[in-house]
Amino acid sequence: MADKKTIMLGNEAIARGAFEAGVKLSSAYPGTPSTEISEYLAKYEEVYTEWAPNEKVAAEVAIGASISGVRSLACMKHVGLNVASDPLYTFSYTGVNGGSVFVVADDPGLASSQNEQDTRMIARAAHVPVLEPSDSQEAKDFVKLGYELSEKYDTPVILRTTTKLAHSQSSVELCDRVEVSDKEYARNVAKYVMMPASAIGRHLVVEEREARLAEDAATLSANKMEINDTKIGFITCGIAYQYVKEVCPNASVLKLGLVNPISKKLVADFVNQVETVYVFEELEPVIEEQVRAWGFDVKGKECFTRQGEYSANMLRRVLFGADEAVFDKLEAPNRPPILCPGCPHRSVFSVLNKLKIHASGDIGCYTLGAVAPLGVIDTTICMGASISALHGMEKARGKEYIKNWVAVIGDSTFLHTGINSLINMVYNKSTGTVMILDNRTTGMTGHQDHAATGKTLKGEETYAIDLAALCKAVGVQNVIEVNAFDVVTLEKIIKESVASDTLTVIITKAPCVLLKGQKFPNKCEADADACKKCGMCLKIGCPAITKRPDGKISIDATMCNGCGLCKSYCKFNAIKTVER
Repeated sequence: MADKKTIMLGNEAIARGAFEAGVKLSSAYPGTPSTEISEYLAKYEEVYTEWAPNEKVAAEVAIGASISGVRSLACMKHVGLNVASDPLYTFSYTGVNGGSVFVVADDPGLASSQNEQDTRMIARAAHVPVLEPSDSQEAKDFVKLGYELSEKYDTPVILRTTTKLAHSQSSVELCDRVEVSDKEYARNVAKYVMMPASAIGRHLVVEEREARLAEDAATLSANKMEINDTKIGFITCGIAYQYVKEVCPNASVLKLGLVNPISKKLVADFVNQVETVYVFEELEPVIEEQVRAWGFDVKGKECFTRQGEYSANMLRRVLFGADEAVFDKLEAPNRPPILCPGCPHRSVFSVLNKLKIHASGDIGCYTLGAVAPLGVIDTTICMGASISALHGMEKARGKEYIKNWVAVIGDSTFLHTGINSLINMVYNKSTGTVMILDNRTTGMTGHQDHAATGKTLKGEETYAIDLAALCKAVGVQNVIEVNAFDVVTLEKIIKESVASDTLTVIITKAPCVLLKGQKFPNKCEADADACKKCGMCLKIGCPAITKRPDGKISIDATMCNGCGLCKSYCKFNAIKTVER
């Protein structure tokens, strides 16, 4: 295997790095742009991989494996680190036994996230070292380096990636897997039991460790100084390094692979050799603020934005102005985000829209219910917040206020953190309506299994959590299951539920139309002669349905999945269901 080269996505290279480093356990919750790491890693039989119900659990599983003496991995996106930050902060205190790496994928530009937070800020607060690669080769190599640093300095290590790195490709040299012997476990209350008396001592250990790591960073291989033209230089990291090399190939560059902690000596050596220094880093001015705090004169966010992804063109514009080297991005045709044809969420939202009911929303495909023409989702905060927010509305404004509100949450998200919120509603005597949109998968991140699908990450059969039984077990007396496409029954149930003074959970059941194995024996066709141009079928917002120049509708047979929702809203029998 040695010396073999191939092209890999950044996420695939991270998985390969974990394999080569001798990792034995990986736990994760799917979150774009980190999801594929676990899917690639699951292909290696030598590594136990799993989907956890949320990132906190994934982190704790990895921590337990580390304490037992093996190398472990936890993967998540940046907002997932918020969920996992509770164990992470304490894991920083305890340190490791077997090496442990947390891969955290940030999302500059908000390609699929609700905020643009910078993982380096959390890592700095938690006193956890952060490595950030610039290409797929480094992604693989830095994972392996992460385990070396983890065990050498007795610390968890974060490997920070971004959307661009995770989903871009470059050449990677493959190596053989190194089988790392399990570390012997020895009971050590002062190290692993973080009660106050122990934590006081471990805090001192953390400070000493971080100071030692910052000093050693001056000679760390992940940090590279390239002295060329000394009139202009850049301190940079991650994917931003690639833009610097493209735009200013002759400039001097201090490329930081270890972005927390930073070596003051290394920065001083670089700045003292270069006339004008720019700190070029996406999102927050983490490196810039540290460098300025040391008294070095650099340019940073006064030139470059805190928002969105950086690019070579952006750097060109700042340094040279818009010239012939800049290729303006062509405006693509407007394509608003929309639910897929045949999506069961559309059926549910069409009923809520008809009833003029507001929905406290959550994280998932169903967030698209906020946009026209459905327009029922009023809030999206974080995983599980739909239920808690509805509870807060009732307790703040009273039962009558939520008579035209429901909480909407997906099956995977419900198991992630929604169940805790539902328990809170039961415990504190709420009377709202919670709708679990059960489409049998984690849809938005690419159809990963979860605890209610009956399949593990490895594809093995397992026990499938019964969502209705789970809701009843925590004390919900009124739990109703209904076919998501049975709009007549669904409308009746929702009306009765929101009008009542009891806590109700409505579970709408229909699989995601994109799931493998889904078969659609029928499709819908429009009868132009029978169409009365009423527009009722257009209100559901299905992209397969369009209005003709004469005002009548047509249905694109290549897009239609035959769910029949449009037919259920046509009072003139102008839409027929036919066999494919």
